[in-house]
Amino acid sequence: MHQYSAAIINLGCKVNKYEADAMRDKLVAAGIQMVEPEDIADIYIVNTCSVTNMAQKKSRQILRRAKRKNPEAIIVAAGCYVNAEHDVLKQEDFVDIVVGNNCKKDIVEVIFGYIQENYHDDYYVDINRTKEYEEMGSLQASHLDHQRAYIKIQDGCNQFCSYCIIPYTRGRVRSRRPDNILEEITKLAQNGVKEFVLTGIHISSYGVDFAKEEIEYDAIMDCKQKDANIGLGELVSMIAAIPEVQRIRLGSLEPRIVTDDFLKLITQTEKICPHFHLSLQSACNDTLKRMNRKYTIEEFEEKCELLRKYFDRPALTTDVIVGFPGETEEEFATTVENLKKIHLYEIHVFKYSVRAGTVAEKLPNQVPEEKKNSRSDVLLKLTAQQKSEYEQSLRGTVQEVLIEEPWKEHMNTEDGAAVEAELLEQLDETEEKQWYVGHTKRYIKVKVASKTNIVNEIVKVELL
Repeated sequence: MHQYSAAIINLGCKVNKYEADAMRDKLVAAGIQMVEPEDIADIYIVNTCSVTNMAQKKSRQILRRAKRKNPEAIIVAAGCYVNAEHDVLKQEDFVDIVVGNNCKKDIVEVIFGYIQENYHDDYYVDINRTKEYEEMGSLQASHLDHQRAYIKIQDGCNQFCSYCIIPYTRGRVRSRRPDNILEEITKLAQNGVKEFVLTGIHISSYGVDFAKEEIEYDAIMDCKQKDANIGLGELVSMIAAIPEVQRIRLGSLEPRIVTDDFLKLITQTEKICPHFHLSLQSACNDTLKRMNRKYTIEEFEEKCELLRKYFDRPALTTDVIVGFPGETEEEFATTVENLKKIHLYEIHVFKYSVRAGTVAEKLPNQVPEEKKNSRSDVLLKLTAQQKSEYEQSLRGTVQEVLIEEPWKEHMNTEDGAAVEAELLEQLDETEEKQWYVGHTKRYIKVKVASKTNIVNEIVKVELL
């Protein structure tokens, strides 16, 4: 019997990365040999992204490129682009199979059905009507970074921000059963994974659907009743109770989840990382209103201060879109002043990009590209300054660093320089030493010297 080879090309967010890893595990279990995307393969699976027009264009380009690389290969388009443009992709001659969100779990059946000429083109659902969380099974530790694993805990979003297509490609909020999450994390932790990053499309909404939907769960777990009172805070507590888990890091949060009750719950464990990405998008209330965001800049600042009350110098990061339709010079100036005041660890700056199919596409007063560029430069300069000031504030402190890999010279330019640190157990200067790189709980990148291999160890260092 012919052994098929397959390559997965993954685009987009951490949720896509999780689902690509899960598809890989399923293919390997089915006897398919996995190869790198640049290799000649029998099957190419492109896990597409559709968050912006540019991301969708890139997905098309990669699908075409895969077909050119091996015209005899089976080309699979999977994910968000399929849900955004299903009927269009079905007609393309460079795509053989389309697999929408909530159907990736069937990837093996899809491919072998196609090979056996039993493919029915029904691996697509109306994502806006489904209430099912797509359970992909547990990831295998063998091909993951042993230091850190991204764990998908929910899918979908109910927010409908005016610039965003994601609710239309990912559907409504659907939470993963906690017993499945705990089982997956337990297995990975027992296989040496130290840190777990909880990810999803909108993790702040985790559990909101448990109380609303009539879901028939296993009688043994009585999950219908048990899960109804579980939110993100309760899930963190359950994960923290797994002995082998050493770190828990949260993905992007909506500001309104940050309350005294939530913080009292998650601070019961020292395993939680004091690194929080709070979604912002603009620091001007008028702009936030046009974006259909559900908070004010005053609320956002209040949540930052609440985090600083419960955690010692937490690393607070955010996203900001510049050049949103109608953003005036005065509105941008307000954003800059508020960001100076709040003083975050890092701001991820994005220039607004028109996304077809969104409300913002039709808003008046679109901002010229040159203004977007100049505003982006202002915020990039500001965040570089604030990041440096934050890191300097931690100089001389003792931090725990999860070592990920040996330091390579190219990291100085490609990945950004790291803060240097010294192991508390002093090195003998006469002994040969190797540099390693890792991250603190606050996600500060650190370069550490050691005379022994310390990869996948958590070491105490003094930041220099």
